[in-house]
Amino acid sequence: MDEAALVAQLATRDRERLRGYRELLEFYRGAQWREPARRGERRLTLNYAKVLIEKVTSYLMTDRLMVVDPEDDRPESLERARRAEAALARIAEVNDLDSLDFDTEIDAAVLGDGAYKVTWDVAAGEVRISAPDVQGIWIWPRADDPWRPATLANRTVLPDGEIAVEVWTDETFALVVDGRLVRRGPNPYGFIPYVVFPNLRAPKQLWGISDLAPILEPARELNRALTQLSRLLELSGNPIAVLENVDRAEDIAIGPGAVWELPERARAYILDLLGSGGVGIHIDYLNALYRALHDLAETPRTAFGDNSRALAGVALEIELQPLLQKVARKRLLRATVYRRRNAMALQLLERFGGGSFAPYRSRVVWGAVTPRDASRQLADEQAAVASGLRSRRGAMVRLGTADPDREFARWLEEERERGAIPARKGADDGGA
Repeated sequence: MDEAALVAQLATRDRERLRGYRELLEFYRGAQWREPARRGERRLTLNYAKVLIEKVTSYLMTDRLMVVDPEDDRPESLERARRAEAALARIAEVNDLDSLDFDTEIDAAVLGDGAYKVTWDVAAGEVRISAPDVQGIWIWPRADDPWRPATLANRTVLPDGEIAVEVWTDETFALVVDGRLVRRGPNPYGFIPYVVFPNLRAPKQLWGISDLAPILEPARELNRALTQLSRLLELSGNPIAVLENVDRAEDIAIGPGAVWELPERARAYILDLLGSGGVGIHIDYLNALYRALHDLAETPRTAFGDNSRALAGVALEIELQPLLQKVARKRLLRATVYRRRNAMALQLLERFGGGSFAPYRSRVVWGAVTPRDASRQLADEQAAVASGLRSRRGAMVRLGTADPDREFARWLEEERERGAIPARKGADDGGA
């Protein structure tokens, strides 16, 4: 592979995708008018796009919990799963993954794609997880699996202004700086240490769909209509005097006690821009745009706390169904992303830090999107455990317990201390 030639291709590769990223990012930041403003023109920009993105992301990231399932019931499998779970918790703490994942979800929702990079920090002896800018990533997919890259290039700008490009395959790694091949050698990890993922997947497409895509036009039109209404109200607050059958008008002033001298057959009046229900028509149009914006964003007004009908339980879930379905689609994709990221992290920790964590069977337990009655949920889990339909550990996971194994061990010890459960065989004779 000629890395320098590959890097030279980046200037012309995926131009349409990168242009789309820039336009979406500018829109999210508030550049939502198509044409430049005329001199002295006042415009309103109500950035609903930013608010909707952050609202959906907040619902998406509610109460995540990473768990590792043992491959079977053997004690060594249970212990390996417990150690893997503890290792992932340590990695999450060191890398502040709660904040990193939330920020990455915002990026992915805006641009339509996101990425993670999983590497080994030799100096610290830790797994490092970062979120590279997807605007600097190019992928050459595998022929048999288009969702996994055969080659990946990541371009970054160094502090001194130089352009560095990392080129990865499963077998090799190369670093090209300002067009010069600086390093080439074996891939130290044995896999490409990136997880590139779509925000929402487009059928048969490698790259994803931005949350902004459906709401670009209604957001622009809402800004235009609000600006138009604002100008109308501004003009109405500064009355326009209309003079009919007057050739010249001098020193005409509007104010208390003003006296006008008008010629015969002349007429003067104040132009009423708000008459005949004009404002109501504008407001009705704005409300229609507002509803369309929420419908296309799949985020009902109730998601913003506007629960005027005091809905709860199933009724609230039905009201929020569009948002719940959107969050479910995203969580389906993110579950795969986090599993792959966790597997990479555990493989690196196993390879460079020691220990055994295979087969890396992690999964995500997601919290409920809508509010839950904690006492009712607890009663349901108790009933499931009592009837043998679920284990205590499984109930703890569903209730959001951070470390189910440790909590179960504590419960077990307490039960033994009060004699509800016999002591372990050999506990009093040194384990004989």
